Amino acid sequence: MTRQEKTELIQRLSAALRESPGFYIIHPGDMDAAQTLAFRRKLYEKGLRMQVVKNTLLTLAMKEAGIAQVEALEPALREMTALILYKDDPKVPAQVLQNFQQETKADFPALKGAYVEETLFVGAQHLEALTRIKSKQELLGELITRLQSPMQQLISALQSGGNTLHGVLKTLSEKNS
Repeated sequence: MTRQEKTELIQRLSAALRESPGFYIIHPGDMDAAQTLAFRRKLYEKGLRMQVVKNTLLTLAMKEAGIAQVEALEPALREMTALILYKDDPKVPAQVLQNFQQETKADFPALKGAYVEETLFVGAQHLEALTRIKSKQELLGELITRLQSPMQQLISALQSGGNTLHGVLKTLSEKNS
């Protein structure tokens, strides 16, 4: 690969990293061609793509993209590395990875690290937590629902109280007449 090709690849990677809210770094491990194809197909079904990258080029692309804490990812950037970028739901790549590991009864492909919602996760021990992580939209939806619930209860209580109060006043006015 020439210097020009490396520069172009770094620019493409950094642009993709800037456009994506996060990414996963995995180690494909000892997967053969059929397993790699099956894993890529599972990712494709969920709208994801896996790209094998050189560690040094990925490091340079992350720095160029302005990703904080690149140094903390250095332990994950050893051996063979593949990059998975996501657009919407941050837990989908983790779920695909975990399901594939369970189906094949293997520890590969292994999670090396992830950058999700501006938080860094380094190591395979975070895979379970990443499968349960909620997106910003899900968290905002829960917050709005929780804020609406007490207001709806208050409005309901005021409306039912108003009907009761109206009934009491009507009964008292009829007794007095």
